[in-house]
Amino acid sequence: MNIPNLITVLRVVLIPIFILLFYLPYQWSYMAASSVFAFAAATDWLDGYLARRLEQSTPFGAFLDPVADKLMVAVALVLLVQEHGNFWLTFPAVVIIGREIVVSALREWMAEIGARAQVAVSKMGKWKTAAQMLALVILLANPSDLSFWVVVGYALLMVAAGLTLWSMVQYLRAAWPHLRINGENK
Repeated sequence: MNIPNLITVLRVVLIPIFILLFYLPYQWSYMAASSVFAFAAATDWLDGYLARRLEQSTPFGAFLDPVADKLMVAVALVLLVQEHGNFWLTFPAVVIIGREIVVSALREWMAEIGARAQVAVSKMGKWKTAAQMLALVILLANPSDLSFWVVVGYALLMVAAGLTLWSMVQYLRAAWPHLRINGENK
């Protein structure tokens, strides 16, 4: 267990705190939940930076980092869908969560056949993550009333969903030759 891995574990530990703050019946709870989420999102960058800088990358960290990210984002999306209860949040949430399931399964399968490098993280994924995290921070910080900031959050989440679909297509295109070959061998 090293510093980057401890930071990743902290991100997982922050999830129940984030949920608790989200459900507190106070006006300030929106900003508090959003702040914890933003802090956790920043630790995602920090643990990766430190792992590279300190040369402390580990198989455990490589496993836990994306799991922590996906848990954090999925929890935030589920909470927001429940709170907002509309198409503008539900549709991108389903796209984002659905894509994560598909790409995770694809990566696992590609690793099993020894071709994991074909589905590595791309720059598109970084842009998607940035739009998604910013959208979630904005939406968590505001009540579900239709305000300027909520509309900005919805728009950014739609952009993130579009980038999510595009990046999933890129993953599937990279994996297609392997999918076809294995499908033909059965």
